[in-house]
Amino acid sequence: MNFTGFSNEDFQVFQVPGLDARMEAIKRLVRPKLELLGKHFAPTLSTLTGDEMFYHVAKHARRTKNPPNDTWVAFSSSKRGYKKLPHFQIGLWETHLFIWFAVIHEAPNKDQIGASFQKEISTIRKSIPLHYVWSDDHTKPYAIKSNELSDQKLVQLFERLQFVQKAEVLCGLHIPKEKTVNLNGTDLLSIIEDVFVHVIPLYKLSLRQIAISPDNSTAHL
Repeated sequence: MNFTGFSNEDFQVFQVPGLDARMEAIKRLVRPKLELLGKHFAPTLSTLTGDEMFYHVAKHARRTKNPPNDTWVAFSSSKRGYKKLPHFQIGLWETHLFIWFAVIHEAPNKDQIGASFQKEISTIRKSIPLHYVWSDDHTKPYAIKSNELSDQKLVQLFERLQFVQKAEVLCGLHIPKEKTVNLNGTDLLSIIEDVFVHVIPLYKLSLRQIAISPDNSTAHL
């Protein structure tokens, strides 16, 4: 099976009412494509990062009532999980495709990572295209474009990562549903790879501060 891109039907799974019915639609329509993306990009990210990368398709296993509003495949340097490590994500909300580099609140070294990002803000500005977006919460669909984020606001984002327990930093690209469904698989793979190339500097900056071994991660999907 080759990756052919995403369709309107893939995005419409988030309109299916009820946990069981929505999960069935995600498993049937979207998860096979996320698996393909995982298999495709794990070697690519291994080359780009210099670390062996493993993919983790979201299972939403802890949900007992509320159906998921997004789903994704994540990539990290641990076979056991990704949430405690700087990682990459490709996924869908009902409104858009997202491609992220992410440090989320489970990461034990995010205060050090935030300090590193703050110190290297000029380097980050040069690395991240102006149409890329930043977010401080992976559970929300919103994000702000880099060209709309002042240096002061970006510093505040990095400071928050240092001092607020639930703080997060994500950076990457959102592609609206209407554009995504008109991209063929080859073009979409090329766009995703280009995003990963541009956010790799963030990964490398974050690794300077990692004090735990990836194999010691106990993150859960």
